[in-house]
Amino acid sequence: MSKQELAILFSGSIDSLALYALSAVGRHPDISRPRKIHLLCMQNGALRFRAFPFERFKTAEKILKAQAPSTEPVPESSFVELDTVRLFQGLWLDQCEELMPQYNDKNLVCTACLLAMHTRAVIYCVERLVPLLIAGISGKQSCCPRKTEIFITKIMAFSSGFGITTRFPVDSDFDDDMVIKHLLEDYGLPSDNGGESKCLFEQTHTLATEKEIGSYLDAMLPHLNKYVESRLEGKIRDAAECF
Repeated sequence: MSKQELAILFSGSIDSLALYALSAVGRHPDISRPRKIHLLCMQNGALRFRAFPFERFKTAEKILKAQAPSTEPVPESSFVELDTVRLFQGLWLDQCEELMPQYNDKNLVCTACLLAMHTRAVIYCVERLVPLLIAGISGKQSCCPRKTEIFITKIMAFSSGFGITTRFPVDSDFDDDMVIKHLLEDYGLPSDNGGESKCLFEQTHTLATEKEIGSYLDAMLPHLNKYVESRLEGKIRDAAECF
């Protein structure tokens, strides 16, 4: 079977670092060894420690290459920063005062941010013919919108509409920090969190429930479908008018 390229949503966190390691060495039943790995680091305009993800990637790449047998070298990897500010603003920041009352006054800022990230990643994958996008989630992130079944289901369907398969392959494996820590240390990789791209919106109060997240996604995904289609077809005015 010919190898394919894959993309990883990469923040430098131990979850995303573990995904990179598993992709690079091909030792997970749901992650086949790819021809090339695209590490997509999203910039939403509210991050700190911006250099950390790239430095962590280069450290991990060096360690994994040194361990890899000559018969199974680490795949070529590229680290790419993608800007999601405009999408993030259109999905929430520009209209949060009007939107919050529609969703029981719950703050959907993190949902909007993740939605912008996945949308930007889908565009990247379509333009570069990368068929598979993977992201790390874990049970310990119970406050994260990406952890909800409704978000996972709708994002997978959204991506599929543009020919991109989105997977969250290590949900049950990563439900305990101990498992991730053991995996990373087994490969000699950094296993401490805390330096990844911390966001100013983390630990936002009035977190949305799965009901509000689902309603919000139902409202925004049609706009995003039109946005992605317009963007890919070069219809810049239509894309700009989506939000």
